[in-house]
Amino acid sequence: MRRVHFSPLKPSPVPALLTLALALALAPASAAADVRLVHRYLHVYLSPEGRSVASIEGDAPLGGSLPDVRDLVIRTVANGAAARVELPCGRVPQCWPGSVAWSEDGKSLTFTLRTPRSHQYSLYTVAADGRHLTRVLQFNGTLAGLKFHHGTLALLATESARKEVGATEAGVAVAGDLDAAPTEQRIATLTAGKLRWVSPPELYVYEYDWLADGSGFVATAAPGDGDDNWWVAKLYAFSRDTPGERTLYVPSDIRQQIAEPTVAPDGGSVAFIGGIMSDFGSTGGDVYSVPIAGGQAVNLTPGMPGSARALGWSCSGTLEAQLLADDALEVVDLGAGRTPGTWRVVGSDADSVQAGAEVHSPDCPAGLRAASHESFTAPPEIEVGTPGHWHDLTRLNAGLSGTALVKSLHWTNDGFRIQGWLLLPPGVQGKVPMVTLVHGGPASAALPAFAGPGTQTAMLARGWAVFRPNPRGSYGQGERFTLANVRDLGYGDLRDILAGIDESERSAPIDDARLGLAGGSYGGFMTMWAVTQTQRFKAGVAAAGVSNWQSYYGENGIDGWLLPYFGASVYDDPAVYARSSPINFIRNVRTPTFAYVGERDVECPAPQTVEFWHALKALGIPTAVMVYPGEGHGLREPAHAEDAMRRTLEWFDRYLR
Repeated sequence: MRRVHFSPLKPSPVPALLTLALALALAPASAAADVRLVHRYLHVYLSPEGRSVASIEGDAPLGGSLPDVRDLVIRTVANGAAARVELPCGRVPQCWPGSVAWSEDGKSLTFTLRTPRSHQYSLYTVAADGRHLTRVLQFNGTLAGLKFHHGTLALLATESARKEVGATEAGVAVAGDLDAAPTEQRIATLTAGKLRWVSPPELYVYEYDWLADGSGFVATAAPGDGDDNWWVAKLYAFSRDTPGERTLYVPSDIRQQIAEPTVAPDGGSVAFIGGIMSDFGSTGGDVYSVPIAGGQAVNLTPGMPGSARALGWSCSGTLEAQLLADDALEVVDLGAGRTPGTWRVVGSDADSVQAGAEVHSPDCPAGLRAASHESFTAPPEIEVGTPGHWHDLTRLNAGLSGTALVKSLHWTNDGFRIQGWLLLPPGVQGKVPMVTLVHGGPASAALPAFAGPGTQTAMLARGWAVFRPNPRGSYGQGERFTLANVRDLGYGDLRDILAGIDESERSAPIDDARLGLAGGSYGGFMTMWAVTQTQRFKAGVAAAGVSNWQSYYGENGIDGWLLPYFGASVYDDPAVYARSSPINFIRNVRTPTFAYVGERDVECPAPQTVEFWHALKALGIPTAVMVYPGEGHGLREPAHAEDAMRRTLEWFDRYLR
């Protein structure tokens, strides 16, 4: 029986506009040398027989959530004994192990390794005890998505890659022939130390799974620029022996993106998640199934009051989905995964499975899983067990804790039921300032996550409250809710946020005269937008925002995401873009606003931030701007992340205290 495999969750990870994890951009007031960093587990992989857990991990820098130095560690489930793999490039920045695949007997694993400061990768194997490291492939390009089937390794490879995979990574310099053919990510198998290409060169493959009999693959793919075309990807089947592709599913609506293709153990069907998704990797929607032989796709979860984030098959052969349902993560059993019906909750956890964590099963028939768990007040640790019955495998963050009082708030607005998180400093006395942090996306969600020594922690330490709303357009309340901001960006979602601030003030002693607003990516747009629509906020910080949707359309590298949300291109319907552009309402701004962005941001190009700053400066509104050299959509260099957190806190200190 095949194992369950829940793929990475990226909520804000997630995050398109945009999944800029706000923690990458914001953190504590000063970089004291004695600050204890949070140890982050980026990926967790349970071996097939359940004896070992491999993880990619490291200490997150001040102001950031992605470790700059990363280790591959293998732990024994029985006693937690750990072995760190000695990487050939050493413990240095960007010597990064990436995708990991266990051999089917659990005796060894294969992993990708990035050559520092390049886009070249290698493949290595290592024994389960961390010894006998062997290089099996050196490749001029990127490697990812490793999967074994009956001893054969498949992977995703981009030959002669010019950048790292994904639109959140820093783009290449805008120079040269911009019409040059893009490099495509393809499915390949490894045979005798060489790659054998399976998918055709004109398709960019995003996600894939083996067919049950090993004869080929199913995958989501689209031709052209991989950063830009995921929003029109189709579901294909590829044979290992016959060139070409066979189309299995074409979304009937531009507002439906597809993710997580997962083949049934009997080989008769493939399940996938379909719904409006603003960024590749930030997954949410309903669960669908389509016969591999061809036929009509079926929505297995119509009207589901939640968003499916990941799929897998249980030890008993039933389809399981991980859902964000309101304020909790649930694992539900969908039966055979062929016809619509009721779903059965098999596990629920109010704490968050960390963004980017792999969740694997089993150790059949026990259904053992391994994951990184955390909450607002508990730091991440690797845990093993079954849904709802976890125990710690690691304690590397022992002694770290958050002291905030956490409330899951609910309120109604425009007929929608909306949820958000209110974090209060301990021992609240008198009215306190509050900063609202808006997540990226918009199709994403604020989930319980341990901030560590970051801006959120520093705000709470100052005696401020933090509010993290999930307005319409977010995951967690079903597809109707996620679709509710289409052709209405900045209007209904802002009303939801303001109503949530009202609910926060009813629930806690919040000082309405000292409100701040911040966000990254879509949250950056919402910050720029909100200060043009209301003077309720006394200060704002916009990270990688959008100030002018009309010019943005021609500047960014992912304009494919705009059609689902605006319904037409800017050339066919400029009015709908103008209606939501902060720059068109710029004379309304009275709120001091700091903005920053990465120089090579593909998703939210730097000119959008510069245009907003330039307008505020010309109008005499207190403002500041920072463009971080070489950075993409999210700050990767520790010094840049720390600088952004310092500037952010200084800005709020100036206007809220």
